[in-house]
Amino acid sequence: MILERREPLMKTAVVTGCAGFIGSHLSERLVARGVKVIGVDAFTPFYDPAEKLSNLAALAHEPNFDLVELDLADADLGPLVAQADVVFHLAAQAGVRSSFGDGFARYARDNLVATQRVFEAAADASCRRVVWASSSSVYGDADVYPCVEATTPTHPRSPYGVTKRACEDLAEVYRIQGLSVVGLRYFTVYGPRQRPDMAIRRLCEALVAQGTFPLYGDGGQSRDITYVDDVVSATILAGSVSNPEAVYNVGGGHEVALSDVIAMLEGIAGEPIAIEHHEVQLGDVRRTGADTCSAQQALGWRPQVVLADGLRNQLAWVRASAAARSLPAV
Repeated sequence: MILERREPLMKTAVVTGCAGFIGSHLSERLVARGVKVIGVDAFTPFYDPAEKLSNLAALAHEPNFDLVELDLADADLGPLVAQADVVFHLAAQAGVRSSFGDGFARYARDNLVATQRVFEAAADASCRRVVWASSSSVYGDADVYPCVEATTPTHPRSPYGVTKRACEDLAEVYRIQGLSVVGLRYFTVYGPRQRPDMAIRRLCEALVAQGTFPLYGDGGQSRDITYVDDVVSATILAGSVSNPEAVYNVGGGHEVALSDVIAMLEGIAGEPIAIEHHEVQLGDVRRTGADTCSAQQALGWRPQVVLADGLRNQLAWVRASAAARSLPAV
């Protein structure tokens, strides 16, 4: 049972990355619960800024939502953070593959520098809590599954994972100095508004557009996948509970092979997906799996959405989005 409704909510929250996949869902949930949300986004060109703006459509006329466009790596964050009881720091440069080579400079700036500046501003403002998005990528390929926060070594296999692991070290520095900061290691989040580079969205789009899906590897690679509504519940709880730990796994309890996800979507849609086979890509791990006992015990949280329902919801969203794009302009 989710205890989120029993926890005291903050009056004002800053959500960085508010126009992204998880950030837009989080902003909507907070506003629906009466929280004043100051949403921050830089609208980087990682994917279409117009799509990110469309993620905020439901908040466009909400009096309790203000959108601020700024770059966390160089803007003055003091006045912004000073208004908030809690900062939910979700903004980051995402993606494993593009973090190699020259692309790493962007990851260092948008992940490490930006996060340090958020922590610094929150500490200066005596902010009650910072909840920030880490990643299952910090684990790399573990020797034993599921991964447990306190005992599983962290060995990232990509520069992206390295930036998230380094942010955990930064968080600990500020935590020791007195800032209440909680990191959430998200495990493969899926659902409506998922980023266009992610596998489940690309599978849904291949079904809807009758295109092909590029499969890297043999399909046997498995992921612990987590529905976005469950991630939002865990994130809000992490901003509300007393005396949280430094980091929690947030996984959906659905460790599933990619080939099985393909088969499930084909079953839901009633038609096959055309597959285009490729070699495994640099930085990809074979498996992820989350032990979520800490989050369940400390936050009163557990995932609620079963995989089939979540996939059905995401496919319906992709279909609706495709239909909307095909409508003539008015």
